[in-house]
This record gives sequence, structure tokens and C-alpha cells, in this order.
Amino acid sequence: MNSQGESSNPAIRLPRDLQQRMQLARVGPSDVPALLISAESDEPTPPMVVWLHGRTASKELDPGRYLRLMRSGMSICALDLPGHGDRFDETLQHHDHVLDVILQMVDELDEAVNESATILGTDPTRLGIGGMSAGGMVIASRLTRPHPYSCCVLEATTGSWADQRQRPMFINRTSEEIQALDPLHHLEAWRPLPVLAVHCLADEWVDWTGQCRFLDALDARGDSAATVERLLFESTGALNEHVGFGPHSAEVKERERDFFAQHLLGGLS
Repeated sequence: MNSQGESSNPAIRLPRDLQQRMQLARVGPSDVPALLISAESDEPTPPMVVWLHGRTASKELDPGRYLRLMRSGMSICALDLPGHGDRFDETLQHHDHVLDVILQMVDELDEAVNESATILGTDPTRLGIGGMSAGGMVIASRLTRPHPYSCCVLEATTGSWADQRQRPMFINRTSEEIQALDPLHHLEAWRPLPVLAVHCLADEWVDWTGQCRFLDALDARGDSAATVERLLFESTGALNEHVGFGPHSAEVKERERDFFAQHLLGGLS
């Protein structure tokens, strides 16, 4: 485990407030690179939010998100996806290999999160998870099995993989393979939990129709404790209407922070 200090990615300089409360680690049997940030809190065991980035990004992306969570009393565990960040592999960054990245991260996630929680000294009963794009697809898949999470954020992503059938990540997969993996077809094992979905309706890479289908299926389960909230934008001007939310970026981060605070801090932030 590395000591506190600068980010390992020299292209990204994290704010001083984060540097003072962060550490870089390799966690789990696969030595997953992790950015671990301790909460600004008097709680001896604060809650923790796990965040997973999208394709071609890294765990250091978007420090504004981490600052908001940290200052609200939540610790953060941000992990590099396979082939990304501190385990860069150009082949795995290619869109043809996104599904391989997702499936590997699903298998690595639990032990990486458990070790991160131990390092940070967080409360294992108050654990949130969120991710965007490929990171969000990891979450949708992982939550179709028993899990420890209290709430999740799904940003610019989908739990209906069949609706992405024509995307390069699925182009060489049979319909039978996709259905066997598709979270939408495995909701019988989904333990109800509050969900916040953030999406641009004009997203050119992740079709909203499919994600809406997935969220409607969660709603149809009828569990009053498992709310499904949607924060939607007609257009944002962001790259491909997918990467970030343009002028709405701060609004999105604050809404997500409030969502995690509501479910992990009892609404206190």
C-alpha cells in the first residue's frame, strides 16, 4: 500500500484537501489499484461510497465528486477498472473489450471493496456504490447476486444489455451469451435497494430506452423501500451526450451526494 500523497497519475493533480486525506493502495488478490479517501467526520466508522469510472478514464477522474462526499462525512473507495489507470493496457481500453473488462471487475470487486473498507475503517453496514458507463454496468451485474450495498447510483449506463446489442462490445457475442449475462434477465436475485439513475436522453453511446426498461423492471418489483429515482436531461452538450453532463455537472454531483447522504447518513450532510 502506498502512503498518502500525490496521485499516481501525473496527468491529474488532485486538490490539496483530497491529498491530505487520501492514500493509494493495491487491494484484493488481484492488486486492484485503489484511491482511498477518509471522510471528514467525527464518526469512528463512517460510511463508504465505492465509485467505478467508465472506459478510458481512471480512478482519479472527477475529484469534485470525491470532495463533496468526503466533506459530507463519507469515505470513498475509487477503483481502476482492468486495463485502466494504474493497470493501463491499451488493448483493454478498446471498445471491443469492454465486456471483458466489466466481467473481470465484477469478479474482483468484493475482495477489493472489503480490503478498502478495512483500510479506511468504515462501517460495513453503510456501504453505497456508484459508477458511470462501463463502471455502472459492473454494478448492474454485481447487484444481481447477494451483496452488502445500501444504495446505488447508475450514471450514463444500462442494466439492459440486449438493448446495446449493436455496440462493438457485444458485436461478436451471440444473443444467448448476452441474455445469460444481461442483468435485466436476472432480477430474481436482485436485492431491493434505493437507486438513482442519471442519464441524458440524447446519449449516443448508451441508449436511454434500454436503461428505462431496466429501471421500470426494478419499479415493477413493488418494494416500497427500493425507490428508483431518475435525474434526466434532454441534452447537455457533453461529448456524445455521454461523457459528463456539461453545464449540469455540478447539479449531478450534488444530487448524487445528497442521495448517498440520505441513505448512508440518514439525510445528514
